[in-house]
Amino acid sequence: MKKTNITALITFVLMFASAALFAQKNQIERVWYNQEKTSKIQVYLAKDGKYYGKIVWLDEPNEKDGKPKVDKENPESSLKDKPLNGLLILKGFSVDANDKNLYTGGTVYDPKNGKTYCGKLTFKGTVLDLRGFICSMSFLGRTSSWTLAE
Repeated sequence: MKKTNITALITFVLMFASAALFAQKNQIERVWYNQEKTSKIQVYLAKDGKYYGKIVWLDEPNEKDGKPKVDKENPESSLKDKPLNGLLILKGFSVDANDKNLYTGGTVYDPKNGKTYCGKLTFKGTVLDLRGFICSMSFLGRTSSWTLAE
């Protein structure tokens, strides 16, 4: 009798653990190198059901004086001292209803110039194409190819 209960308990625990281990994340929920490979960006699904991305690694995280690199080009003076490491640069992307490899409706922040653009992400296996463009003028923009860092 006891052996049956223990076997059932072990089976239940293993099923629960394997389900947790193999819980599917979305294909873009990974860590990506930017095109220049000078930073890594972690893309994740937030509680609002949209995808965001933040810088989680910089090849040169500090200035020459040893202080962390900051968002000095930000147009908001209160944010100019915010470290680049941890900075949110992708906001509010959703899976396109007609194409599971396309993510739209979000914005892209470029810390090199302090500007925010509309954007779209296109998943291509180990490559994630990021297109940033002037909102309402998608032909005025550029595409950057990110590669999988994991």
